[in-house]
Amino acid sequence: MKKYLKEYRKLLKFTKSYRALLVLAGLCMGVSTIFEGVSLGMIAPLSDRVLSNKMIAIPGHLPDFVSKIINKLNSIEPLIFLRVMIIFIPLLFLIKGIFVFLQDYLMNIVGQGVVRQVRNDLYAKFQGLSMDFYGKKRTGELMSRITNDVAAITNAISYALKDFIFESMKLVVFTFLSFYIGFKISWKLPLIAFVIFPLVMVPVARIGKKIKKFSVEIQKKMADLNSLMAETIQGAYIVKAFSREDYELERFKKINQNYYKFTLKSIKRTLVLSPLTEFVGVLGAVIILWLVGNEVISGRLSFGVFGVFLAFLLSMLRPLKKLSNIHAINQQALAASARIYDILEEDIKVKEIKFPKSLTNFNNSIIFEEVDFKYGQNEETVLKNINLDVKKGEVIALVGHSGAGKSTLVSLLPRMYDPCKGKISIDGVDIKDLKIKDLRSFIAIVSQEMVLFNTTIRENIAYGNFGTTDQEIIEAAKKAHAFEFIQNFPDAFSTVIGDRGLRLSGGEKQRISIARAILKNAPILILDEATSHLDSASEQLIKDALETLMKGRTSFVIAHRFSTVQKADRIVVLDKGNIVEIGDHATLLSSDTLYKKLYNLQFSA
Repeated sequence: MKKYLKEYRKLLKFTKSYRALLVLAGLCMGVSTIFEGVSLGMIAPLSDRVLSNKMIAIPGHLPDFVSKIINKLNSIEPLIFLRVMIIFIPLLFLIKGIFVFLQDYLMNIVGQGVVRQVRNDLYAKFQGLSMDFYGKKRTGELMSRITNDVAAITNAISYALKDFIFESMKLVVFTFLSFYIGFKISWKLPLIAFVIFPLVMVPVARIGKKIKKFSVEIQKKMADLNSLMAETIQGAYIVKAFSREDYELERFKKINQNYYKFTLKSIKRTLVLSPLTEFVGVLGAVIILWLVGNEVISGRLSFGVFGVFLAFLLSMLRPLKKLSNIHAINQQALAASARIYDILEEDIKVKEIKFPKSLTNFNNSIIFEEVDFKYGQNEETVLKNINLDVKKGEVIALVGHSGAGKSTLVSLLPRMYDPCKGKISIDGVDIKDLKIKDLRSFIAIVSQEMVLFNTTIRENIAYGNFGTTDQEIIEAAKKAHAFEFIQNFPDAFSTVIGDRGLRLSGGEKQRISIARAILKNAPILILDEATSHLDSASEQLIKDALETLMKGRTSFVIAHRFSTVQKADRIVVLDKGNIVEIGDHATLLSSDTLYKKLYNLQFSA
C-alpha cells in the first residue's frame, strides 16, 4: 500500500498546474453529493405521505430537530405535499445536473490539460536528450510513450480521479446516513453492512496487482508494435526488394497476438470486479431485508423510511463498484506513469554548465587535447588519445577504414556527444563552457544520413536559417546545383518532398542537404560523406561548389573517395580510434603509410 500511494502521488504531480480547477471541481462534487442524498431522502415523504397517505415512522429516540422535521412533514396534507413535490423534485434534479456537468467538464479540462502538458514535456525532453540516448532506444518505443502511455494517464486523471473524489464523497455520506438510520431501526443492520461490504476490497486489491502486471506487458507489446511498424514503413523499399513481406507480417502477428493475450487477461480481471461488488452488495441487502421485513409489516417502521435506508445502503454499492474499477484504471496508469518518468528523469549526458559563455567569433583554432571517447560505459573505446590542432581556415580531411572513428570524431565538435576524457576548445575556450546553441550555430553539417522533413523544399533548405529570404534560398540551391531539378517540379520550391524526402533521388536529397549547409553560412563546416550519393555527372559540379564554400572556412571533410580529399591542407589518417598519420596528400604518398595503402587499394580497384 505504501508503494502504491507513493506511485500514485507521483502520478498526481502531473496535475500540479491545475490545483485550483481540482478544488473547484471538488466543490461541485460536494454539492452534487448533497443533492443526491436529498433526492434519495425524498423517497420517505413521497412513499409514506403522498402514495400511501401514512405517517412517516422511525422507531427509537430521534434528535429534536429530526423529530420536528418529521412531525412537520406528517402534518402536511398529501395533496399539498404532492404539489410541492411536483415543483421541488424537477428543480432539485436540475440543480444537481448543473453541478454534475460542471464537475465533469472541469475534470476533463484538467485531464486534457495534463495530457497536453505531459506530451509537451516529453517532446521537450526528447529534444534535450543527447544522441547516446537515441542510440539505445527504438523509435516506435519512444512514440508509444507519447501516445499510448499518455492516453493511459488521461483516463486516470479525467475519469478515475474524478470518480475517486466524487464516489468517495458519496460513499462517506451514504455510509453515514445508512448507519445512522440503521442504528435507529436495529443495531444489527450497520454491523452486517460493516462486515459484508469490506470483504469486497480483498479480491479488488489482489486483482489490481495482476492488472498492473498485465498493463506493463500490454504497454511493452504496444511499444514493440510501434517499433516494428516504424522500421518496416521506413524500410518498405528494402522489405519489398528482398520479398520479406510475409516474414514481417508473421513478426507483426506474433507481437500482436501477445498484445491481444495480455489485453484480454487485463480486461477479464477488470470486468470481474463489477459483478463481484454487486453480488456482495445484494447479499447484504437480502440479509437486511430478511431482518427488517417484520418491522415494516408490523407498522413500527414505515415503508418510506425503510425505502430510504435501503436506497442509501444500495447507493453505497455504486461507489464501491466505481472505486474497484478506478483501482484497475489506476494500476494501468501507474504502469504508464513509470514509463513516462523513465524518460522525464533520464539523465541528459550533454548539457550546459550553469553559467555558459557566449560564442560570438571564431578567430584562431580548434584544438582536440588527449580526447578519448566510447559510446557506453561497458563498450570499447572508439577514439583514443586524439590530439589535433586545427587552424582557422584549414581544410582537414579524415580518412581511414570503416569504423576507424572518423564520424565519431567530428560529432564531438558540435557536442552531439562529450568526450570521456580530454577536451575540445575553440579559441582556447572549452566547448563544454559554451552555450550549446551558440556552438552549433557556428557549425554547418552535411551528413551521410540525409535527414529531410516532410515539408517543402524551401523549408528544408532554410531549416537552419528560417529568417532568410527567397532569393538567398535560390542562390544556395544554385550553388549546390539543386536549382535545376527543383525548377522541374510543378510547385518548384513549394514542393512537399514526402516522408524522409521519398520524392527525391539520393543525389537530389544530398544536394538539398548541401544547399542547407551553404545557406547557414557558418564559419566551421563538417562534410561527412557529402558527395557519397551523387552521380558522376553532378559530382564534379558539387565538388566545385563545396570548394568554393570551404574557402575561408575551417572544414572537416570525411570521404571514402580519395579524389575528394587531395586538396585538403592536411589529411588525418585514423586507425582503430587512433591518429596514426597527419600530412598533406603528397607527403603521405611519399613514404610507406597507411594512407598510401588505402589510396593504392582504392585506385587499383
